[in-house]
Amino acid sequence: MSHRREYEIAFVGLKPGNHLFEYQIKDQFFVPYGAQDFKNCVATVKLDLEKNNGFMLLKFDIDGQLESSCDRCGDDLPVQLWDEFKIIVKLVEEPDTLNEMEEDPDVFYISRTESHLHVSDWIFEFINLSIPLQKKCKDLPNGTTGCNPSVLEKLEQMNRDATTDTHATVWKGLDQFKNLGKDANKKD
Repeated sequence: MSHRREYEIAFVGLKPGNHLFEYQIKDQFFVPYGAQDFKNCVATVKLDLEKNNGFMLLKFDIDGQLESSCDRCGDDLPVQLWDEFKIIVKLVEEPDTLNEMEEDPDVFYISRTESHLHVSDWIFEFINLSIPLQKKCKDLPNGTTGCNPSVLEKLEQMNRDATTDTHATVWKGLDQFKNLGKDANKKD
């Protein structure tokens, strides 16, 4: 996990019960993770940490927006972020072994000797999971697509060009060899 101090929670000093944390996420947050498929992220992550004996329940609420590209026309597209994720963090003796064997992605193990919980990687993952898989411009009130019309026309033209019959032109020159083979067989 990334170890940026502002995303560390010193859970050892917390009393059992619920504790609220809030993080304001902007583009600068994503720099350590490399280039992203979006920009102008303005998100609020509210974390409700419920501390219990031996485990913690973390509930992440993601809210905000960012700009991505339309999958169809490539224009900038505002994307609303809203989602909720839960993770159970268990304190154990051998966390690495248990994390490798765990099949449930919502359960994570840390060592009983740990004193801090690092949440930056989870925030990164949950913001990315909040982005819709398909992003396209909204339709206009008249029912037509809101995508860039010049890009759509170019795509249609490329589709027409791709479906024209190029089969005949590719093999056209080979016809002469087909007849040569027949003539050679006749001479024998």
